[in-house]
Amino acid sequence: MSHPAIHVFGGTSDARLICRALDAAGARYRLSVATDAGRQLAGDIQGEVVVGRMDAEAMVHYFDQHQVGWVIDASHPYADALTHNVIAACRQLSLRFTRYQRPSEIDLLNHPLLHKVDSVEAACDVARTLGPRVLLTTGSKQLALYQRLLPGKTLLVRVLPTAEVLVQCEALGLGVDHIIALRGPFTAEFNHALYEFCHPDVVMTKESGAEGGYQQKVAPCLALNIPCIVVCRPAQTLQADEGEQISSLDEFVQHLTQWQEQRGQ
Repeated sequence: MSHPAIHVFGGTSDARLICRALDAAGARYRLSVATDAGRQLAGDIQGEVVVGRMDAEAMVHYFDQHQVGWVIDASHPYADALTHNVIAACRQLSLRFTRYQRPSEIDLLNHPLLHKVDSVEAACDVARTLGPRVLLTTGSKQLALYQRLLPGKTLLVRVLPTAEVLVQCEALGLGVDHIIALRGPFTAEFNHALYEFCHPDVVMTKESGAEGGYQQKVAPCLALNIPCIVVCRPAQTLQADEGEQISSLDEFVQHLTQWQEQRGQ
């Protein structure tokens, strides 16, 4: 049996949708996720799930070894280092590269209490001018950085409920009064109730789009008069020689249909 010609990166809801579209089309593929939590979040997809991070050199070896012809990057909008590595590996092997970038909702909400910034550092600059209780809904990856940049603040962290993440939180000195271990996305009503329960002076989040419940996180803050700081996603525009960028499942299905027709599948 030949190796799958399609390789997908991403432990996101976007990646799951793409994998299900591949399943529906009868295409064989592999999905790369960074951690065991990503494997769990992949659910019951039919493709093989590969766990572990790869740099560009490792990707080149892997793509060549597994006869990959098409690489789809459906990783998180903030995983810019991964995207750069994938682009470099695809360019070296002259492979087709597609970046799935979920649509932004950053311009849909504007309010004096909504602060839009371009980096974690800028977010913390704003947070330092606000109250002591900071609710982070930014994931676990940069908790140590937030902790270092916000000395003296009480950090409340909403993170995935996995052993790996909880150990990381505990290693940073975060205890049961600071950890909210839940898997999102959540409704606006749920977030409203959580904010009322936690009494944060400020909520910090990311521009996660509709898939990540961006508006459902921000709107309750504004309704409760809680300042909200949003770290905007890195600007990502592919050069013509790097690959193609799509922003909807319908676009992907069109590309997949063309791919299969070209190969007589």
